[in-house]
Amino acid sequence: MAAESKSERAYRLIRERIDSAQYVPGYRLVLAPIAAELDMSVVPVREAIRRLEAEGLVTFERNVGAQVALIKETEYLHTMQTLALVEGAATALVAPQITEEQLARAAEINERMRRTLDHFDPQRFTELNLEFHSVLFEDCPNPHILDLVHRGWNRMRVLRDSSFSFVPGRAHESVEEHDRLLALLAARAPELDIELAAREHRLATLRAVMAHQEQTKHRAEPPAA
Repeated sequence: MAAESKSERAYRLIRERIDSAQYVPGYRLVLAPIAAELDMSVVPVREAIRRLEAEGLVTFERNVGAQVALIKETEYLHTMQTLALVEGAATALVAPQITEEQLARAAEINERMRRTLDHFDPQRFTELNLEFHSVLFEDCPNPHILDLVHRGWNRMRVLRDSSFSFVPGRAHESVEEHDRLLALLAARAPELDIELAAREHRLATLRAVMAHQEQTKHRAEPPAA
């Protein structure tokens, strides 16, 4: 196995701290302290930050420098819309060669998700949700689409610990939609039907979160004079 490059090591450190919220949105990424911590020059750290910038996790502003990307109001919307498209496509491309073993594994994960509903833990549910969908999209034969799926999920980690924290009732619907998606895959349904089902599954969560945000906004508005 090839040794991990300095740039990769710096990338992994910064990325883990962004994902764990140790580096929160707006946190300034100063090259020298990070380089000193990793016992390397600033050059590989700069390369790592450029890679994170390309992934949309870091921004660079003149006179400010690099910082963890701030969350924009529309960022969740755009990320979920994109993820719905690319994950739907990835799932459909996997469908013709998906195995009985993969379907059984996905079904078992979905049962674990169902068992969490009585004592709901949004974070754990989200972890299982990624595990479930990974079974269905990781063998996507198109590496470009798969890369976009990974970027979408990674961006979601930064934007939200869990959408289900905001709309816990959505978790019940999600598990049922998983069952229907697995039934389509097991029946070897047309790829377009599978793609649309996977896409609609993602968009249903988006609509639920956006509706929650709209309700919250209205509750926060002062009553009309």
